[in-house]
Amino acid sequence: MRTMLIAEFDTDKANEAIKNETMAQVMGGAIERLKPEAAFFGAQDGARTGYLVFDLDEPAEIPDVCEPLFQELGAKITMMPVMTFDDVKAGLQRYASG
Repeated sequence: MRTMLIAEFDTDKANEAIKNETMAQVMGGAIERLKPEAAFFGAQDGARTGYLVFDLDEPAEIPDVCEPLFQELGAKITMMPVMTFDDVKAGLQRYASG
């Protein structure tokens, strides 16, 4: 299932990870594991934030996805299923035909 992960990083833990040069390793590991179709980074609610869209095959993958971000960067994580516009159109067509 196409899933969006939003990870807001704890400022102190992220600062430390930048200083000790592990931030790129942690984020690179997430990118390597998830192979996202899109990855963006910015600020949300005053915190460094990553936005990744990837395919979650099964719920049992959630700890593997989230734990490194929790443990290394003190991340607050939100995960949600998402759709492309083509998915929306297909879903609406299914709904309309009923």
